[in-house]
Formats: sequence, C-alpha cells, structure tokens
Amino acid sequence: MQVSREKIAREVKEEFAEAGVDIAPEKIARIVERRVLEEIKRGVQTIQYQVVTLMTTNGQAPFITVFMYLNEARNEQEKKDLAVIIEEMLKQRIEGVKNEVGVYVTPAFPKLIYVLEEDNIREDSPYWYLTELAARCTAKRMVPDYISEKIMLKNKIDKSGNGNCYTCMGCRSFLTPYIDEDGKPKYYGRFNQGVVTVNLVDIALSAAKAAGTVSPEDRLAAFWKIFDERMELCHRALQCRHERLTGTYSDAAPILWQHGALLRLKKGETIDKYLHNGYSTLSLGYAGLWECVYALIGKKLTEFEGEALGLDIMIKLNEYTAKWKKAECIDYSLYGTPLESTTYRFAKCLQERFGIIPNITDRNYITNSYHVHVTEPIDAFEKLALEAKFQALSPGGAISYVEVPNMQENIPAVLKIMQFIYEHIMYAELNTKSDYCQVCGWDGEIQIVKDEHGKLVWKCPKCGNTDQSKMNVARRTCGYIGSQYWNQGRTQEIKERVLHVSQPVRACC
Repeated sequence: MQVSREKIAREVKEEFAEAGVDIAPEKIARIVERRVLEEIKRGVQTIQYQVVTLMTTNGQAPFITVFMYLNEARNEQEKKDLAVIIEEMLKQRIEGVKNEVGVYVTPAFPKLIYVLEEDNIREDSPYWYLTELAARCTAKRMVPDYISEKIMLKNKIDKSGNGNCYTCMGCRSFLTPYIDEDGKPKYYGRFNQGVVTVNLVDIALSAAKAAGTVSPEDRLAAFWKIFDERMELCHRALQCRHERLTGTYSDAAPILWQHGALLRLKKGETIDKYLHNGYSTLSLGYAGLWECVYALIGKKLTEFEGEALGLDIMIKLNEYTAKWKKAECIDYSLYGTPLESTTYRFAKCLQERFGIIPNITDRNYITNSYHVHVTEPIDAFEKLALEAKFQALSPGGAISYVEVPNMQENIPAVLKIMQFIYEHIMYAELNTKSDYCQVCGWDGEIQIVKDEHGKLVWKCPKCGNTDQSKMNVARRTCGYIGSQYWNQGRTQEIKERVLHVSQPVRACC
C-alpha cells in the first residue's frame, strides 16, 4: 500500500500543479487515501473474480488460500495498511460472487484463513472490528477459517527455540519449522514431497480377524504387530515418492524451480538438496482413528478408554516419523489426510474385506483423521477441546470443525466460538450451509434425500428441483469448500452430520 500511496501522491500533486491550483497538504493526503482505498477495492475484486473464473486443466478453480495475519506486518503503519486490505477482502467475500442468474452466492475459492491474536481477539483489542467482520463472513460464507496464534506459537517450535505462526499449504498441510541459511524462519516457497495414507480401520479389523477372539488384549497385541508391518509398508511407499523426485532437474518446471514459485535454481540444476534437511516435508497420512479404536475395544474417542487408546496410536505414528527422519534427514511428518473422495474408496474396500460391521463398516465413508464421528452428539466446545489433544499430535497437518446452524442472526455466538478456538486449538473452522436454487430462488439449505433407486440426491425443499445444474450448493468437504458435488460416500457423510451448536451459545473458554 505504501508504494501505491507514494505513487498516487506524486500523481495528485502533478495534477494540481498542472491546473495551477495550490492545495493544502492535508487535503492532498485525504485525496490520496481515498484513491488508495479505491485501488484496494478494485484489486481485491480482481483477485476474487480471477480465481473464480480461472480454471485449471481439470476444470476446477485453482486451490488458493489467502492468509490474513496482522503480526506479519513489519511495523505499525504496515499493520494498519494490512488491516485495510483484510477488511476489504472480508467485505467482498460476505457479498459473494454472482452465479449464472446474477444472484450472489458463496464461492469455493480463494480459501480465507484469519489469524486470531492479541490485537484482535477481545472487544477492547484495536482490531476487534476485523474479528467481528470475520464472524459475519463465516456465518454467511463459511470462511474464513481460524488459526490461533497463541496455540500455534506453542506447537511450532523451531531449532532456535522460537515459536512460529504461519499458514498451511492447501487446506491443512503444515510444513515443519525451518531455519534457513541466514538463521531466519522460512515457510513461503517450501513444499511437500507427497503423502501416503494408512487406513487404520483396516489394521484394527485385520487384528480382530487374526486374533480370532473377543479378548481386547489379544486384539491389541495383534493390532500392534500388524501396525508395525503397515508402517514399514508406508515407509517404503514414502521412499518411492522421495526417490521419484530425486534427480529432478529445475528445467522440468521452470516456474516452480527456476522462477521463484518454490526455488530459484539454475538451468540443469537438480532439486535434490531441497529434498533433505527440512526444506521440504514428506507426509504419513492416516484415516479412521474413530472406527479403529471402536473396532479394538468397543469404545468411542469421546470415552476415557477410547481417548487414551487413540492418543497412544497417534503417539506411535509420530514415533515412526521421528525414527525415519533421524535415519534419513528427511522431514517425515504425520498428516491428517483430508480423504475427500478417498473416504468412499476406503469404506468400500473395508466392506469387501470384512463385510458390514455395525458402527465400523456400515457406512459408505470412514471418519476423517482423528475427528469425532459426524453422527456423534457433542457440544462444540467439548469437541474442539477433545480434538485439540489429537491435533497437537498431527504436526504435518490437521484441521477441526464444528457444524453450526444458520448463525447470521447470532454473531455473538460465532465470536464466542472463535475466542474458544484462540484459547484451546490451533486450527479450526465453522461449517454452515450456503445454497441457492436457480429454479425457485430458494436461499437456504438444499437437502439430501434418496431417490426412487436409493441414490442420494440434492433436492430443493421449496420447489423439489433435483437438477444439480440449476442449483448452487456449497459444503465443507474437508478443509476446502466444495461446490461441484461429491460421490455417494462423501454425500452420505455430509447428510449425516449433526449440529454441534444449539443457539444461543453462552460458553466462552
């Protein structure tokens, strides 16, 4: 903004000088600020519409995240300028973008992340007005998602002993803390080498089958034996990903490796140096912790015994990534895989291998990472407090959420949840609904129902429209908002989500 401010100031002075008008400096300053604000408004609008209309080769909008962190500013003036940009970004997202019939709807991208920090988290904070605006935006458009600076500074400690706050890659993939050759933290421009995901439910059911007994002790003994075997399999698969990249020349993708998107290497130079010693990460993903624990001991993660076993499994996963990292100088990290459509594939494979088992394989999806099952009745604050323990053990990436009703008339409740996030969990989001029927103009929740063949379809509750091309549906699929519909497994998971908030919300922290 300062560059624009200085440029516009020169232009304004030249304009008045050319007109032979003598004008006071304070009037020039007001004109300059007005033009700067107009430039910001046009710039934010351009970014938003370019992202929405620019399609990638697979027909999707680019997966872009806008990170809104006041403490990234280098001085107070820069912080004030950044606040102006954040304010405009939030205002335009609240408005939305026009669909085919000219109605403002919720866009999937860019994803917005807003950092909760001391300067914006309380009513007497100088930037509280931004937090109120973010709450209105979340209630209307499902974004921004929230990072707690307080918790992240505790969770992300670098080798110098300092905490760091930075954005994720994509919806939830967090790089490990890294100090560059100049002794400064570096996060922008780094990358991930890939992910291999273990189906924890498969290990648990394989253990039950191998044990051939109802004894939890025997099942657990079999589980840990198979767990060790699967970890070695995952390790070999991750090594394949690493070896696939080894020897890659910068010429293979000049924008990435030569022109600064990730690195600025010379032509003919390989990327090998940046595959080791922490510059990039390699992720061990995991899925279905909820069903895994239930299959082993018949307890939920929300019960004391289930939580304890779930945490033990997470700790063991981290022990493996730490062992591999130490042996190979590659930053292996544990990552809560988003699953997206893979949840359906994993569920169908489990059904084929083990049949239909109540509360384990009787749905066409398995639970994302460490999350509480979508059908489990639990209060928003209890859910976030519980999942915070697991999120801290998923350093390579994780995100938690609470499912909420229409909160546009209850912004104070949204703010209470945001304040709870700040105090208790590093990264979380609020899921609401934002739909529109192009046939009848219904601006509410489009429902999921079964058609005459038993298939799940989207249906307008007002006019009965089931033509997906004539409706706008936005739902949180994992960490991203999805707007292109989903397979039957993910659709069932969305349909079965229970609300974690009943209005009004009075608890805080």
